[in-house]
Amino acid sequence: MPQDVIFYYAKVLPKLRKFLKGREIATKIKLKNYDIIKRGSDREPLYIEQLIKGLDKTFLSLRKEDVHLKDIKTQLTKTQVKIWDYFVPRKLIECHYAVNREHPQRPLQRILFDIDRKDVPAEKAQIVASYLIEKIQKDKTFPIPYKIFPLWTGNSFHVYLLLKKIVSHDFYERYIHIDPIHEEKSFTGRWIAQINKTLKGIEVSASHEKKRGVITIDPSLSPSGKLARAPFSLYVTSYSSSKGIALPITREELNEKDLVKELRSYTTEKVIKKISTFAKRIP
Repeated sequence: MPQDVIFYYAKVLPKLRKFLKGREIATKIKLKNYDIIKRGSDREPLYIEQLIKGLDKTFLSLRKEDVHLKDIKTQLTKTQVKIWDYFVPRKLIECHYAVNREHPQRPLQRILFDIDRKDVPAEKAQIVASYLIEKIQKDKTFPIPYKIFPLWTGNSFHVYLLLKKIVSHDFYERYIHIDPIHEEKSFTGRWIAQINKTLKGIEVSASHEKKRGVITIDPSLSPSGKLARAPFSLYVTSYSSSKGIALPITREELNEKDLVKELRSYTTEKVIKKISTFAKRIP
């Protein structure tokens, strides 16, 4: 792991030009007692196009030096100063993005299911992710064409429905959000019910809160204004340690027995070496 994570992100973020186009970037920095989140809803937005252009030789050469931004500000463009503010010199920073743009009630083009777990092995979350995709693909009543995109988050799994047309913000409330009193009114609730009928030995629930011994399928990162970990982001567990890296995977890989073990073996150096392979998996 490099002492300044910006050198890693400079190598991998160009592969996300299409996936993150027009969507605000955010960063998350863990300190000893709290997290700092920098995002486009409370400061000037940062976009992937700006990042790719701004991470040039001048910027990276300055980041190799032990310098303060105030002392070299005149050598940077306005956009590069913004990048420096989002990605301060640090070994561990997570890269997130606004799934359906910043600010509430904007149109949606992505539905994101977070397969969360508490005191449950990641291998079981892998099984649930596979079952969820199976139930979604078998459901011919879903009203919008989509492409499925599974992602290893560094700790568990995300399942995206990348909609082939933009829908209004209330699509989430009508079709995806789960009413705890009438769970099976939503597609999410029905899919979870089907999983629980066919999958034995793993309890699956719809919830925003983690439950001990339960895997939750949480779609609440879908509405505009919500952030999710970007592909290739670090998964930082404390101010001094990282647990893994978010990596795009294929539908077929979700059926592989040793997938989690393989994904956990990736370092930033190994990701950079295989970046072209991973990039082909990103829609």
